[in-house]
Amino acid sequence: MNTLEHPRSLEWIERLVRFDTTSRLSNLGLIEAVRDHLTAAGHAPRLIHNAGKDKANLFVTLPAHDGGTQGGIVLSGHTDVVPVDGQAWSSDPFVPEVRDGRLYGRGTCDMKGFIGVAIAMLPEFASRRLRVPVHLALSYDEEVGCLGADAMLQELARLGIRPDSCVVGEPTEMRVISAHKSSNLYRCTVHGRAAHSSLTPHGVNAIEYAARAICHIRDMADRHREHGPFDRDFEVPFSTANTGVISGGLSVNTIPDRCQFEFEFRTIPGVLAPDVIGGLRRYITGELRDRIKAESPLADIELEVLAEVPGFDTAAQAEIAQLAQRLTGARGTEKVAYCTEAGLFQRAGITAVICGPGNLQQAHRADEYVALSQVLLCEQFMGKLADHLTAAE
Repeated sequence: MNTLEHPRSLEWIERLVRFDTTSRLSNLGLIEAVRDHLTAAGHAPRLIHNAGKDKANLFVTLPAHDGGTQGGIVLSGHTDVVPVDGQAWSSDPFVPEVRDGRLYGRGTCDMKGFIGVAIAMLPEFASRRLRVPVHLALSYDEEVGCLGADAMLQELARLGIRPDSCVVGEPTEMRVISAHKSSNLYRCTVHGRAAHSSLTPHGVNAIEYAARAICHIRDMADRHREHGPFDRDFEVPFSTANTGVISGGLSVNTIPDRCQFEFEFRTIPGVLAPDVIGGLRRYITGELRDRIKAESPLADIELEVLAEVPGFDTAAQAEIAQLAQRLTGARGTEKVAYCTEAGLFQRAGITAVICGPGNLQQAHRADEYVALSQVLLCEQFMGKLADHLTAAE
């Protein structure tokens, strides 16, 4: 094979893919392997475990040449992957395989490709006389609500560790992304009162009240679609909402005493998610709850937060945005609708951009892959970043 088919980070990417880190499973095998590798190289990685101690984030700092550990740039990636259940793969999703200039396997694109490059390139950074520190941050449970990154950033704040900027290596084909929408997931549970359908006044129909809530959510979405506010840099230039899961009822001749549904909304920068959920909450657990309790004091409506991931919006003139464009050769930055951990970094006061190898359209699907040419571009980016961060003699 020629050089194009052999990125220097390929061995590390393949090693990472072999760990089944589906979000419902532990990621400790991967994290501990990286920890042991970094420790053997003389670094001091820190593990930040979840409450159950079955998952962990990893954070490590390569100090500046003067020993400084504050400020600097974070290279960030999540270790968990989405399930392969029900997908028709051409090869074992956890046995990486190179075919036709592509590396196939679950997580190759999203986002073990970037993580593998970052780990493989750490010796390059460590060999330099760095002006500022370089940090590596690996998280758990990004795919189920960015839970790990939130916990990690809280711990870093408690320890007084304050990086300046961050590159989140989600697959962008090495384009520079400077903004995305927020993602907010909720579960609504309606408790009614069962009765025979011939005796409707004796019961409280949970499905009907859930339907009222769902229609209210749709009406809110329609108002944003028709009246904005708008941000034309997004493919869908307004805030959106969607009810994606619903269950309830036992039979057509029984008044259902329970109905549960899950919904999400995504807001563009400038539309505050707390304002949106505040309006929904006032209707669902206020007005609608009062109505159902008027039918029966035992009836109720609950609203549960599943995940709240903030959007982010980095100014085009921000130093990290300008730097990423110079290193990649990008002409300007872009905005995307999907959500990442970048908003959490920005909320913590760390200016972020998204830039990584692969195309998101190849993620989350059977035969997920990353093109080796994309991996090489990411390695070139890291090399140029090392050059940029090297202090003059």
